[in-house]
Amino acid sequence: MKITVVGAGAVGASCAEYIAIKDFASEVVLLDIKEGFAEGKAMDLMQTASLNNFDTKITGTTNDYSKTANSSICVVTSGIPRKPGMTREELIGINAGIVKTVTSNLIKYSPETILIIVSNPMDSMTYLVHKTTDLPKNKIIGMGGALDSARFKYRLAEALNAPISDVDGMVIGGHSDVGMVPLTSNATRNSINVSEFVSKERLEKVKQDTKVGGATLTKLLGTSAWYAPGAAVSGLVQAIACDQKKMFPCSVLLDGEYGLNDLSIGVPVILGKNGIEEIVKIELSEADMKHLHESAEGVKKTNNLLAL
Repeated sequence: MKITVVGAGAVGASCAEYIAIKDFASEVVLLDIKEGFAEGKAMDLMQTASLNNFDTKITGTTNDYSKTANSSICVVTSGIPRKPGMTREELIGINAGIVKTVTSNLIKYSPETILIIVSNPMDSMTYLVHKTTDLPKNKIIGMGGALDSARFKYRLAEALNAPISDVDGMVIGGHSDVGMVPLTSNATRNSINVSEFVSKERLEKVKQDTKVGGATLTKLLGTSAWYAPGAAVSGLVQAIACDQKKMFPCSVLLDGEYGLNDLSIGVPVILGKNGIEEIVKIELSEADMKHLHESAEGVKKTNNLLAL
């Protein structure tokens, strides 16, 4: 199976590395607009193959989309990253043009591909792809919820003083500092609700720390994070490539689900060989449903800035 990652920066290269190490793909193509950059990243990664015991072939190309032909899955990470103090929404004008160009070129050479959108503001970029391509909606997936949920579980494990393998939790809603809806009421440690172990006040802190997870890292690093985003993308890619039928919260186009229409936002889905196999309806508390709808209003405001 051939997989393309557009954008050979920190997130794209990290994504390619995790996919290769998991060794389920025959080839990963890295594409970037900077001359020689993707080729250099690919060469560096291939020189780890004997050390990390993978046989996936990684190649790089400078803006030559013909090299991406017949890719089963394409990941779009391209666009400018967040700077300290910058919101994901502030990126929309520049990144919208980039994402439109990239996706049209990918589909030209891989018309049956499944697209995973990482570029920010991710929910609006996912919606943009729905509106500017002819791909069916099950083949356009926004990554954010998988990353946000990983950050949520990190904070839950921290609060519980527990190994992260004990913890399960999910974040739905928009992939933004104010739009995320960490489902603390559904979070568990070994199937026991976390409220049995942690105070309401501590869970509120977990929720708030999760919502600013990306901004916290941007402030510390001076740019967007890359390890966890790359790992999150590789998890989605593997679930699709290996037809795992795994559940992830992803940004998907809704048509009445959760009482929402004509926007892409994070809700639980089943991922398999067809991309989105099913949008999963879960029971939400009144408060969480209210927050999801408030998040949707924020996403729609950002969508209105798109030149559709």
